[in-house]
Amino acid sequence: MDRVTEFAKANINNKKDFGEDARLAFKRHINDLKRSRKNDPDFPYRFDEEKAEDIIELANKLTIAEGEGDEIFTCAGFQEFILGSLFGWVHKTTGKRRFTDSYVQLSRQQGKSVLNAILGIKCCNFDNYNYGQIYCTATKADQARIVLKEIMKFINADKDLQELFDIKDYKNEITGKITSTVIRALGRDTHTIDGFRPYLGIVDEYHAHKDNQMYKLLKGGTRKLKQSLISVITTAGFNLNAPCYDLYKYCRRVLRGIDVNERQFIYIAQMDEKDDIWDPKNWIKCCPLTGKDPELIAAMQEDAKKAQSMGGSELRDFLTKALNIWVTNAETAFIDLAEWEKCGSERTIEDFAGKQVVVGLDLSSGGDLTSYCLEFPYEDEETGDRRYFLHSHSFIPRHRMQEHMDLEDNAPYIVWQQQGLLTVTTAAGGIKTDYKAILSSLHDLVDKYQLDVIAIGYDPHNASAFLLDLEDFGCDLIEIKQSARSLNDATIDFQLEVKAHNMEYNAGNKLLTRSMNDAILSEPNSFGEIKIDKMLQKNRIDPCDAAICSHKIAMGADLDTVDINDAVSAFLDMYE
Repeated sequence: MDRVTEFAKANINNKKDFGEDARLAFKRHINDLKRSRKNDPDFPYRFDEEKAEDIIELANKLTIAEGEGDEIFTCAGFQEFILGSLFGWVHKTTGKRRFTDSYVQLSRQQGKSVLNAILGIKCCNFDNYNYGQIYCTATKADQARIVLKEIMKFINADKDLQELFDIKDYKNEITGKITSTVIRALGRDTHTIDGFRPYLGIVDEYHAHKDNQMYKLLKGGTRKLKQSLISVITTAGFNLNAPCYDLYKYCRRVLRGIDVNERQFIYIAQMDEKDDIWDPKNWIKCCPLTGKDPELIAAMQEDAKKAQSMGGSELRDFLTKALNIWVTNAETAFIDLAEWEKCGSERTIEDFAGKQVVVGLDLSSGGDLTSYCLEFPYEDEETGDRRYFLHSHSFIPRHRMQEHMDLEDNAPYIVWQQQGLLTVTTAAGGIKTDYKAILSSLHDLVDKYQLDVIAIGYDPHNASAFLLDLEDFGCDLIEIKQSARSLNDATIDFQLEVKAHNMEYNAGNKLLTRSMNDAILSEPNSFGEIKIDKMLQKNRIDPCDAAICSHKIAMGADLDTVDINDAVSAFLDMYE
């Protein structure tokens, strides 16, 4: 068995040494091997063991010159998994590499620069690609030179490699003599790479980038190449407005099957959410190299004590750099994704036919995503606890959907449409929100499943266009202002119900899950009240907004309400 597959199989259930995200990466590899054997037409890739072994063997022949003396580099198991995966997975027909993008997140001092250096050496001279362009990029020129320096150290420590590479340190440049491929280090002056075609683009410490300009310029230059790789290897950070955090969340969604991207490689080394972050036994999950060295762990314990005692920036730095934790994630995230996923079930709206329901509407004004949420409050037959089932559906004008796709906001609209989670409307040229289509869809659901609509909650800001039409449902219409004062109680209660696993939804609704994952908590107002918000304009929180809107009504709905007409009819029936 090849080393990549052997490592994945050996550790897929190893909760002691690997966090959930790493184990999901192993699971993805094993599942993809099965898909490849089944000749799945949607998965045209195979794992080439020879190509995987080639780069691992290359890495294990390199010489480390730094330190007390020269020694041969030896890949750790997780490093073999990363390198072997990147080069082993290829297209069945063309033989070109499967992965065009790679996201690896590791703690400080866990070999991040070394991994990128190995990629640089491989792609420069030993990948059968002539006149290629390789760029080591970072926010500052000095940071960009770190990976370049690692490559130079490997070359200078090996006489054979010295004959195959030409180092021009003064130009921040290395040339592979076999292929004439050039490696360059570039800093913030991104205009210097505009129009280039990187065969390999290395983005170092992406968490420090304030925007994604460098990443996009590199990625944009690969579009005409049949085989290329953009490699991001970083630690966690503390800026949730940075593009790295957005990419981190996206990659976690891919690992969990919420989003699909067959060409994105992902390896994230971090502790599980319930782990005690101050227990050194758990540190191996985020520090796979340090965690195996008792001396280094002892030194790390001293750093931990200092960070806990000093707090502030010292603590923040330890959490992000040493423990690989996005420190503000828990503070601002609306929903714990792991808890939310536990609320998923196989039930659908069909299981609630004839039941009472509350409707929440989130209405867009500019032709963007519009959503409704049908929330069914009910009592659990076993426990007697109140629970809630959410049925969510969204709409978007066709033209607006295309605009979002052109902007590459990582939202799989086509997939959502195919799964029946999103209706794409074409009225008014596919530009404006089609309120008639939304109302028609809602009426169809109510009629088809004979639903007893208790009330409809709506945002008055955009409801004037069809407020009169809502009266056709014959229920209470409740105006819900989108302010922290109005939504604070519903927001907090929604969170608590998710933690208690009382908030239920169909597990196949990936659009709703994406929305929950994109939502963050707003800054509290002067009264300490909160509501949900989104960090970036491209985030999709509309289904989540609709759910909060419905929950504001549902959490106080009286399930024992008896219609007076039904009661009179029942009374008269007794005397017939």
